[in-house]
Amino acid sequence: MIPLRDENPTQSFSFITFSLIVINSFIFFYGIFLAERLAITLLSFTLIPYNFVNYFDFSQFTTLFTSQFLHGNLLHLLGNMLYLWIFGNNIEDVLGHLRFLFFYLLCGVFSSLVHIFTHPQSTIPTLGASGAISGVLGAYFLLFPRAKILALLPFFPFFRMVKIPAFFFLGIWAFWQFLLAISSPGGETVLDEGVAWFAHLGGFLAGILLLPFFSRGRRRKQI
Repeated sequence: MIPLRDENPTQSFSFITFSLIVINSFIFFYGIFLAERLAITLLSFTLIPYNFVNYFDFSQFTTLFTSQFLHGNLLHLLGNMLYLWIFGNNIEDVLGHLRFLFFYLLCGVFSSLVHIFTHPQSTIPTLGASGAISGVLGAYFLLFPRAKILALLPFFPFFRMVKIPAFFFLGIWAFWQFLLAISSPGGETVLDEGVAWFAHLGGFLAGILLLPFFSRGRRRKQI
């Protein structure tokens, strides 16, 4: 299923969500422009579980954050930014701009730690905003379970657009990540044409667990 939009209007402009999309896109296309000259430099900003576990220092710690802003290819970037745009604005609307930013980054950190825990000996660079965005999905799952998601369903060779409650859309998404995680233990990063499925699950769980702390004292719009 490919989400196209949600029927869940916001009350304010999602400044942080928009800025995150711009920053991620800028870094990706800037990397393409510099090509090989930047490849080695960018590699130092990716998360490598083996290095994190065995050579931990401040530079390794910072990769928990920097790796969230790097993407392996255009499809990886577009997919992540689509999910962030559809689901992030409503969570930012509930949490407020600064709280949302910290919430987003912490979900990304938590997802990376889950990936490190499940693949401590991996030497493959890991990168992408998927873990942080998974946290946003977890928060949306709790806050707006009845919100309608317009999704594109593939019925090859045709496609069909349907409206699905967020509870089912995100529930199916999370269950699918779980199935892929337990069936593809070697699939670790986009650079290796795989995905850090456990990181997605970790981010989703982080969003659910962290939401009560970040939404405390905030008015919630129910839908």
